[in-house]
Amino acid sequence: MKNILIILGHPLKNSFCGALAKNYSAGTRKKGNKVRFLNLGDLKFNPLLKKGYKEIQKLEPDLIKAQKDIQWANHLVWIFPVWWGSFPALMKGFIDRTFLPGFAFKYVDDFKWKKYFKGKSARMVMTMDSFPWYYKIFIREPASRALRTTLSFCGVKPIKKTYFGSIMFSSKEKRKKWLRKIKVIGEKD
Repeated sequence: MKNILIILGHPLKNSFCGALAKNYSAGTRKKGNKVRFLNLGDLKFNPLLKKGYKEIQKLEPDLIKAQKDIQWANHLVWIFPVWWGSFPALMKGFIDRTFLPGFAFKYVDDFKWKKYFKGKSARMVMTMDSFPWYYKIFIREPASRALRTTLSFCGVKPIKKTYFGSIMFSSKEKRKKWLRKIKVIGEKD
């Protein structure tokens, strides 16, 4: 049995990403896993890292709770839209503010660091208006590469990815098929 944290990176929980999160949750609960949600659009925090990591800003209560949920989880599921080739600014701000030195990692010297998320795995679920093959071949996956880099730096592995697109040109039937697919993925994760 796993502790799974679903992180919804879309600012609106009633989006297609939100529907994917619900279906993933239903599938993984069926397997007996425990699930918690983080809807980033509902959290109250300043997404700007004002002074870099030279001076850590005081964490808002929602970010303190988010860090506890991340520590609790052994599997992180990031569900988000690809906007302008990457993830939403809200998600970037969340990562900048929560994946802090001393929480997610700690430098030992110039070339070594401790990875505090060892033993955790992750899945990235991305929606896009382009077609996944186009995003992979021509755009070269900047969102998944950036998130994978961050998670790997902190010790998360394996990291799997799932793409859904083109959302813009999809039919109602296609979206229903994708919702069934994510439920099955949830059952297997």
